[in-house]
Amino acid sequence: MNLVERVKGILLNPNAEWRVIEREPGDVQYLFKNYVAILALIPAVAGFIGSMSLGLSIPTALFSAILSYVLAFVIAYVVALIIDALAPSFGGQKNFESALKVSVYSYTASWLASVFLIIPALAFLAILGLYGLYLLYLGLPVLMKSPKERSVLYAVSVIVCAIIISIVIGLIQAALFLPAL
Repeated sequence: MNLVERVKGILLNPNAEWRVIEREPGDVQYLFKNYVAILALIPAVAGFIGSMSLGLSIPTALFSAILSYVLAFVIAYVVALIIDALAPSFGGQKNFESALKVSVYSYTASWLASVFLIIPALAFLAILGLYGLYLLYLGLPVLMKSPKERSVLYAVSVIVCAIIISIVIGLIQAALFLPAL
């Protein structure tokens, strides 16, 4: 897998790219080392630079960046567990490797859009990462073998769970870092 070609493919031609991804291995080590480890650096570094411009101390901004980087792996893994666990409920097949591929590659848009965190005034543009929700919707029937007509509800269920996880993590991070401002 060529990282640049994969990113281009998943963003610009997701239907075809999910078919390519379907035939590839989906082991945790490979995906985390060759994809997440690289793309998850974008929000960590952009967040570090952006928080420095807001006056956060270097140690606090660095700790926040490292924590956000580690949490990207945790969140991708937990969302994959959710995708896998929900598959039978929506007529899909349980397959953790496929669920991990759906999770990881669906986060591509979000990781890339987080580049806007560098300039706090443009951070609202990170909303462009919501394109990942569409990627999730397209990937579920291909990789998890769920019927296309049940994919919307499947995707919404995964998204709700991911939002709850994100809120909990966000509250923990806020409790850790807001007093530092």
